[in-house]
Amino acid sequence: MSRGRLVTIEGVDGAGKTTLAQALDSALRERGVEARLLREPGGVPAAEQIRELVKNPESRIGTRAEALLYAAARAQLVEEALEPLLAEGAFVVLDRFVDSSLAYQGAGRGLGIDEIKAINDFATGGLTPDRTLLLAVDPVLGRARSHERGAPLDRLEQQPGDFFDRIASAYAQLARADPERIRTIDASLEPPLVLDAALAAIADLI
Repeated sequence: MSRGRLVTIEGVDGAGKTTLAQALDSALRERGVEARLLREPGGVPAAEQIRELVKNPESRIGTRAEALLYAAARAQLVEEALEPLLAEGAFVVLDRFVDSSLAYQGAGRGLGIDEIKAINDFATGGLTPDRTLLLAVDPVLGRARSHERGAPLDRLEQQPGDFFDRIASAYAQLARADPERIRTIDASLEPPLVLDAALAAIADLI
């Protein structure tokens, strides 16, 4: 049995990652692809518990502890779900992965992209996505979308604007450094057009 594929979706808060992940999962299934949709942090019980902690606005978590918690949740997801699914030949669509920590904790929190990469290389055993879809959007628009949802903002969504500016810049830097893996999509487009662009970006993997 051939190994499966891992496609990750990245971007600042409000870029439309979850919307695209769900639409892409459905579109792949319609095409007869054995797709599985997972999210980060989360996807398996232990990682979901960490998700509740790191997103809770009342949680007081230091920046280094935050980075380690995300890495721990990721390690559990890789061991319990991602590696078994990929070994079975599944096509996994994952809402966030290592690039999120590089951008959010490495750049946003100022901990250093190389430092966060080292932590996550250990956590994931070096697992790398076959393709990453980066939803590029002005952080101001992303924040506006987050507020429009009407749900209470989580601990990270409550950060100031310059935090998201650093994240967006880091994502752009990562995309420039690895254009074969990371494909940038204009997230200001309507959802059907974003989905079309995403399908085109992974056509060679299907």
